[in-house]
Amino acid sequence: MAKTISEEIIKCKRCPRLISHGQKVGREKRKAFIHEKYWAKPVPSFGDLKARILIVGLAPAAHGANRTGRMFTGDQSGLWLYRALEKAGLCNSAGKKQEPETAHIHDGLQLKKVMITNVVHCAPPENKPTKEEIQNCSEYLRQEIENFKDVRVYLVLGQIALRGLWKTLPDEWKSSPNLPKFSHGKKVQLKNGKWILCSYHPSQQNTFTKRLTEPMLDEVMKVAGTLK
Repeated sequence: MAKTISEEIIKCKRCPRLISHGQKVGREKRKAFIHEKYWAKPVPSFGDLKARILIVGLAPAAHGANRTGRMFTGDQSGLWLYRALEKAGLCNSAGKKQEPETAHIHDGLQLKKVMITNVVHCAPPENKPTKEEIQNCSEYLRQEIENFKDVRVYLVLGQIALRGLWKTLPDEWKSSPNLPKFSHGKKVQLKNGKWILCSYHPSQQNTFTKRLTEPMLDEVMKVAGTLK
Protein backbone atom coordinates (compact mmCIF):
# COMPACT_ATOMS: atom_id res chain seq x y z
CA MET A 1 0.00 0.00 0.00
CA ALA A 2 2.78 2.45 0.94
CA LYS A 3 4.51 1.68 -2.36
CA THR A 4 1.29 2.56 -4.17
CA ILE A 5 1.14 5.93 -2.39
CA SER A 6 4.75 6.64 -3.38
CA GLU A 7 4.02 5.76 -6.99
CA GLU A 8 0.96 8.03 -6.99
CA ILE A 9 3.00 10.90 -5.54
CA ILE A 10 5.82 10.58 -8.08
CA LYS A 11 3.34 10.57 -11.00
CA CYS A 12 1.18 13.41 -9.62
CA LYS A 13 0.44 16.38 -11.91
CA ARG A 14 -2.18 18.13 -9.78
CA CYS A 15 -0.23 21.38 -9.41
CA PRO A 16 1.16 22.64 -12.75
CA ARG A 17 2.95 25.59 -11.11
CA LEU A 18 4.92 23.28 -8.82
CA ILE A 19 5.71 20.71 -11.51
CA SER A 20 6.96 23.48 -13.80
CA HIS A 21 9.08 25.06 -11.06
CA GLY A 22 10.72 21.78 -10.02
CA GLN A 23 11.60 20.97 -13.62
CA LYS A 24 12.94 24.49 -14.24
CA VAL A 25 15.22 24.23 -11.19
CA GLY A 26 16.36 20.83 -12.44
CA ARG A 27 17.35 22.28 -15.80
CA GLU A 28 19.07 25.42 -14.55
CA LYS A 29 20.67 23.80 -11.45
CA ARG A 30 22.88 25.37 -8.82
CA LYS A 31 26.54 25.80 -9.71
CA ALA A 32 27.66 23.40 -6.96
CA PHE A 33 25.51 20.65 -8.49
CA ILE A 34 25.87 21.54 -12.16
CA HIS A 35 27.00 18.04 -13.15
CA GLU A 36 24.23 16.24 -11.25
CA LYS A 37 20.96 15.00 -12.67
CA TYR A 38 18.16 16.49 -10.60
CA TRP A 39 15.18 14.39 -9.52
CA ALA A 40 12.87 17.30 -10.43
CA LYS A 41 9.62 15.43 -9.68
CA PRO A 42 7.27 15.11 -6.71
CA VAL A 43 9.25 13.58 -3.81
CA PRO A 44 7.74 10.54 -2.06
CA SER A 45 7.78 10.02 1.69
CA PHE A 46 10.78 8.25 3.20
CA GLY A 47 11.27 5.94 6.15
CA ASP A 48 10.14 2.89 8.07
CA LEU A 49 6.80 1.41 7.00
CA LYS A 50 6.28 0.34 10.65
CA ALA A 51 6.84 3.89 11.85
CA ARG A 52 5.54 5.03 15.22
CA ILE A 53 6.60 8.63 14.48
CA LEU A 54 5.39 10.48 11.38
CA ILE A 55 7.37 13.66 10.79
CA VAL A 56 5.45 16.23 8.74
CA GLY A 57 7.47 18.97 7.05
CA LEU A 58 6.54 21.72 4.62
CA ALA A 59 7.89 20.96 1.12
CA PRO A 60 11.03 19.71 -0.69
CA ALA A 61 13.85 22.22 -1.03
CA ALA A 62 14.60 23.23 -4.62
CA HIS A 63 18.24 22.10 -4.48
CA GLY A 64 17.73 19.57 -1.69
CA ALA A 65 15.04 16.91 -2.05
CA ASN A 66 14.07 18.22 -5.50
CA ARG A 67 17.64 17.39 -6.51
CA THR A 68 18.23 14.14 -4.62
CA GLY A 69 14.73 12.64 -4.69
CA ARG A 70 14.61 11.96 -0.94
CA MET A 71 12.98 13.93 1.86
CA PHE A 72 15.33 16.33 3.69
CA THR A 73 18.36 15.12 1.74
CA GLY A 74 20.99 17.41 0.26
CA ASP A 75 20.44 20.62 2.24
CA GLN A 76 21.14 22.12 5.65
CA SER A 77 17.66 21.36 6.97
CA GLY A 78 18.28 17.68 6.37
CA LEU A 79 21.68 17.91 8.02
CA TRP A 80 20.02 19.20 11.18
CA LEU A 81 17.11 16.77 11.07
CA TYR A 82 19.11 13.58 10.54
CA ARG A 83 21.72 14.53 13.12
CA ALA A 84 18.96 14.96 15.69
CA LEU A 85 17.30 11.69 14.67
CA GLU A 86 20.61 9.85 14.98
CA LYS A 87 21.24 11.31 18.43
CA ALA A 88 17.80 10.08 19.51
CA GLY A 89 18.48 6.59 18.13
CA LEU A 90 15.90 7.02 15.39
CA CYS A 91 18.20 6.54 12.41
CA ASN A 92 21.51 4.84 11.70
CA SER A 93 24.90 6.52 11.84
CA ALA A 94 24.70 7.44 8.15
CA GLY A 95 22.66 10.37 9.45
CA LYS A 96 25.93 11.95 10.58
CA LYS A 97 27.19 11.96 7.01
CA GLN A 98 24.35 13.95 5.46
CA GLU A 99 26.52 16.76 4.12
CA PRO A 100 24.53 18.47 1.35
CA GLU A 101 27.27 17.89 -1.22
CA THR A 102 27.46 14.12 -0.66
CA ALA A 103 24.05 12.94 0.53
CA HIS A 104 22.06 10.85 -1.93
CA ILE A 105 19.35 8.19 -1.94
CA HIS A 106 21.87 5.32 -1.95
CA ASP A 107 24.00 6.52 0.97
CA GLY A 108 22.73 3.86 3.38
CA LEU A 109 20.61 6.12 5.58
CA GLN A 110 17.84 4.18 7.32
CA LEU A 111 15.19 5.49 9.69
CA LYS A 112 14.08 3.49 12.71
CA LYS A 113 10.33 3.58 13.41
CA VAL A 114 10.16 6.98 11.67
CA MET A 115 8.52 8.09 8.42
CA ILE A 116 9.07 11.55 6.93
CA THR A 117 6.48 13.25 4.75
CA ASN A 118 5.50 16.81 3.76
CA VAL A 119 2.26 18.71 3.37
CA VAL A 120 3.46 19.39 -0.20
CA HIS A 121 5.59 16.92 -2.18
CA CYS A 122 6.89 19.34 -4.83
CA ALA A 123 9.36 22.20 -4.43
CA PRO A 124 7.41 25.51 -4.47
CA PRO A 125 8.77 28.87 -5.63
CA GLU A 126 10.23 30.79 -2.65
CA ASN A 127 9.33 27.76 -0.53
CA LYS A 128 5.74 29.04 -0.35
CA PRO A 129 3.02 26.64 -1.53
CA THR A 130 -0.47 28.05 -1.96
CA LYS A 131 -3.46 26.89 0.07
CA GLU A 132 -4.82 25.19 -3.04
CA GLU A 133 -1.54 23.31 -3.56
CA ILE A 134 -1.53 22.14 0.05
CA GLN A 135 -5.12 21.00 -0.37
CA ASN A 136 -4.24 19.16 -3.59
CA CYS A 137 -1.55 17.22 -1.75
CA SER A 138 -3.60 16.51 1.38
CA GLU A 139 -5.01 13.28 -0.06
CA TYR A 140 -1.57 11.67 0.15
CA LEU A 141 -1.18 12.67 3.80
CA ARG A 142 -4.67 11.35 4.49
CA GLN A 143 -3.74 7.99 2.95
CA GLU A 144 -0.58 7.85 5.06
CA ILE A 145 -2.53 8.57 8.25
CA GLU A 146 -4.91 5.75 7.37
CA ASN A 147 -2.23 3.23 6.35
CA PHE A 148 0.51 3.83 8.91
CA LYS A 149 -1.51 2.47 11.80
CA ASP A 150 1.48 2.04 14.13
CA VAL A 151 2.08 5.80 14.29
CA ARG A 152 1.70 7.21 17.81
CA VAL A 153 3.31 10.62 17.33
CA TYR A 154 2.81 13.20 14.58
CA LEU A 155 5.83 15.51 14.75
CA VAL A 156 5.03 18.69 12.83
CA LEU A 157 7.84 20.97 11.69
CA GLY A 158 6.34 24.44 11.69
CA GLN A 159 2.91 26.03 11.82
CA ILE A 160 1.99 25.28 8.19
CA ALA A 161 2.70 21.59 8.80
CA LEU A 162 0.52 21.70 11.91
CA ARG A 163 -2.33 23.31 9.99
CA GLY A 164 -2.01 20.84 7.13
CA LEU A 165 -1.99 17.84 9.46
CA TRP A 166 -4.89 19.14 11.55
CA LYS A 167 -7.14 19.63 8.52
CA THR A 168 -6.35 16.10 7.38
CA LEU A 169 -6.88 14.23 10.66
CA PRO A 170 -10.27 12.53 11.15
CA ASP A 171 -12.66 14.80 13.07
CA GLU A 172 -13.44 12.04 15.54
CA TRP A 173 -9.82 12.11 16.73
CA LYS A 174 -10.04 15.76 17.80
CA SER A 175 -11.15 16.98 21.23
CA SER A 176 -11.88 20.36 19.66
CA PRO A 177 -12.40 21.47 16.05
CA ASN A 178 -10.12 24.47 16.66
CA LEU A 179 -6.55 24.40 15.38
CA PRO A 180 -4.15 24.10 18.35
CA LYS A 181 -1.90 27.11 18.83
CA PHE A 182 1.60 26.36 17.62
CA SER A 183 4.58 26.63 19.92
CA HIS A 184 7.89 24.79 19.93
CA GLY A 185 7.73 21.66 22.07
CA LYS A 186 3.95 21.76 22.46
CA LYS A 187 2.18 18.41 22.87
CA VAL A 188 -1.46 17.78 21.98
CA GLN A 189 -3.03 14.43 22.79
CA LEU A 190 -5.78 13.26 20.47
CA LYS A 191 -8.90 11.40 21.60
CA ASN A 192 -7.52 8.11 20.31
CA GLY A 193 -4.41 8.50 22.47
CA LYS A 194 -2.04 9.52 19.68
CA TRP A 195 0.03 12.71 20.00
CA ILE A 196 0.84 15.81 17.99
CA LEU A 197 4.26 17.24 18.86
CA CYS A 198 5.36 20.64 17.52
CA SER A 199 8.83 21.83 16.54
CA TYR A 200 10.22 24.76 14.66
CA HIS A 201 11.29 23.71 11.18
CA PRO A 202 15.08 23.21 10.91
CA SER A 203 15.27 25.73 8.06
CA GLN A 204 18.25 28.02 7.74
CA GLN A 205 15.95 30.92 8.59
CA ASN A 206 15.37 29.35 12.01
CA THR A 207 18.79 27.80 12.67
CA PHE A 208 20.90 30.78 11.58
CA THR A 209 18.89 33.11 13.81
CA LYS A 210 19.07 30.66 16.75
CA ARG A 211 15.30 30.48 16.89
CA LEU A 212 15.97 26.75 16.74
CA THR A 213 19.14 25.40 18.34
CA GLU A 214 20.55 21.86 18.28
CA PRO A 215 19.62 21.25 21.96
CA MET A 216 16.04 22.39 21.23
CA LEU A 217 15.70 19.98 18.31
CA ASP A 218 17.42 17.20 20.24
CA GLU A 219 14.93 17.59 23.09
CA VAL A 220 11.96 17.39 20.72
CA MET A 221 13.32 14.19 19.17
CA LYS A 222 13.89 12.74 22.63
CA VAL A 223 10.28 13.49 23.55
CA ALA A 224 9.02 12.05 20.26
CA GLY A 225 10.86 8.83 20.99
CA THR A 226 9.38 8.44 24.46
CA LEU A 227 5.72 9.38 23.95
CA LYS A 228 3.43 6.35 24.10
